[in-house]
Amino acid sequence: MKVRSAHIPRSVSRRWLLAGAVALALPGPALADAVTDWNAITNQLVGSAGGPPQQFRIFAIAQIAVHDALNSIDPRYRTYTSVGAANPNASPEAAVARATADVLLATLPASQAAAINLAYSNYLLTLPSCPVAAPTCITDGEAAGSAAADAILDMRTLDGSETPHVPYTLAPGVGVYQPTPPTPAPPAPFPQFGGWGDVKTFSLSNGRQFASGRTDFFNIKGKTYTADYDEVKELGSNAVRSAAPDSEESLIARFWSGGGGNWNAVLRAAASPIDLDLWERARLFALTNIAVHDAVVVTFGVKYRNNFWRPYTAIHWADDGNPDTEPDPDWTPYVVTPPYPDYPCGLPSVVGAGTEILREFFDTDEVPFTFTATGLPPSVTRTYTSLSQAAADSASARVYSGIHFRTGCEIGVRQSQKVAQFVFRHELKPR
Repeated sequence: MKVRSAHIPRSVSRRWLLAGAVALALPGPALADAVTDWNAITNQLVGSAGGPPQQFRIFAIAQIAVHDALNSIDPRYRTYTSVGAANPNASPEAAVARATADVLLATLPASQAAAINLAYSNYLLTLPSCPVAAPTCITDGEAAGSAAADAILDMRTLDGSETPHVPYTLAPGVGVYQPTPPTPAPPAPFPQFGGWGDVKTFSLSNGRQFASGRTDFFNIKGKTYTADYDEVKELGSNAVRSAAPDSEESLIARFWSGGGGNWNAVLRAAASPIDLDLWERARLFALTNIAVHDAVVVTFGVKYRNNFWRPYTAIHWADDGNPDTEPDPDWTPYVVTPPYPDYPCGLPSVVGAGTEILREFFDTDEVPFTFTATGLPPSVTRTYTSLSQAAADSASARVYSGIHFRTGCEIGVRQSQKVAQFVFRHELKPR
């Protein structure tokens, strides 16, 4: 694996996982390679699927289909599904494109079908003609991609993702999660993803594997909670952060809330200068999205078993029984609070899993990347020289944003690192 010249930072849009990197309307040369290009196309379209948990599920399905399609043509790694052997002369690029397109057609709203089909037909125009010795290479590649997509889609039928939200009925109380403003317009469910902890995992035995247990943080009168309360009240205050928009804390908060959590875009930026062939890149992308998906399932299961309140509710609460916490009815967070419980934190869970796969894959913590986040203007560009530095910042970012207590953020990173280590040890091993 050779490092090429410095990569170009990619930016993301206001949707957490909605990033455009490939023009869908007009044919043109590929940006990088088939795996990267179709990951970017998925990133551009997947926002229509719903929230981050739903998007990561689709990413995992698509990247498994891509990985298995390539390995049906040339078996270098163990496949996730029991897909049959394809023509060894099939076009790998056509296989990647067809695998991804079929997954997107099956999992995204029907309103996206025209855009998917246009992207696919335009992409085929960029592929070289088949050699004389293999005149059907494109159609053979399409067949390989279609078979791989069918195999993983069949496995994910009725996996629990059909009912992501469940009614929330807990009454207000000290430490008990309650919806925070602003609430979505009807008929949007609120809070969200109460059923995601029951979604079928890709690698773990179930959504409770590696789940964090009880912690002294839940003791409202304890020192850990008091320290977390005081920290987020001060550093996550909208008044404080808005008064210092160029401070390190404000930049970290805006970066991770405004695009840093778009982990597939970050992954493309981190992997772009590293010389990987299609099979290696497909394996990296598949392992990452399997790990992130399963980490998110574990995280939401823990969230809705603990139902711990957000800083907004805690700081507004008149008397929590702790003599060392001072309520403030006028306090507001720097960033709008997501519509689900606090503990553990979702974005650090994503970053914890994503960075751990990179660490295992390259056998080093020193995988640098530069990325520009544009979702919370003005845009913020940050460079990380190590994966641990990025994961630590993602945890701090939620505190600086005013939407999480620190303990849950740090637990999210550690919990998801264990998930990723398990995935790396058990999935898509070299043959």
